[in-house]
Amino acid sequence: MILYLHGFDATSPGNHEKMRQLQFIDKDVRLVSYSTQHPKHDMQQLLNQVSRQLQQSDDPAPLIMGVGLGAFWAERIGFLNRLRAVLINPNLSPEIDMVGKIDRPEEYADITSKCIASFRSKNEANALVILSRADDVNNNALVCDVMSEYYQVIWDEEQPHKFPVLASHLAQIVAFKLG
Repeated sequence: MILYLHGFDATSPGNHEKMRQLQFIDKDVRLVSYSTQHPKHDMQQLLNQVSRQLQQSDDPAPLIMGVGLGAFWAERIGFLNRLRAVLINPNLSPEIDMVGKIDRPEEYADITSKCIASFRSKNEANALVILSRADDVNNNALVCDVMSEYYQVIWDEEQPHKFPVLASHLAQIVAFKLG
């Protein structure tokens, strides 16, 4: 089972397309949606939804995956549920990077500060990070500096921020999932 978390653009047709691509490596791909407007509520909603999805699956190696803002959540929700996570172009600081786009940016800062101290060191090797060199939203060199200490980082030379084509990374994702 792969749990897919959309990015900030929740209604993008690209989300459906990414889920279809993921079905090449796992027939059970499930969208886990959130509002993007109420971070504290989103955190609780995501924890509840993921818990329900895990109870409904017998997959011995479920995976959570997100793009952009979805990767922010996938890393945290994955850690709290002891799931391996694939993080594509993760937004590490929505409270800074998305001011003017999101409501309540201070709630993201609060969530980040309340997460378990040094959670990445406790989650070491449980996430795979895929970064686009052509990302026009994130400073992925900075993301790499932060994440590479804890997780394997793979660079993509062609995809933009929303990462519409996963094909060249599907083998790496399935290998990591089964890891």
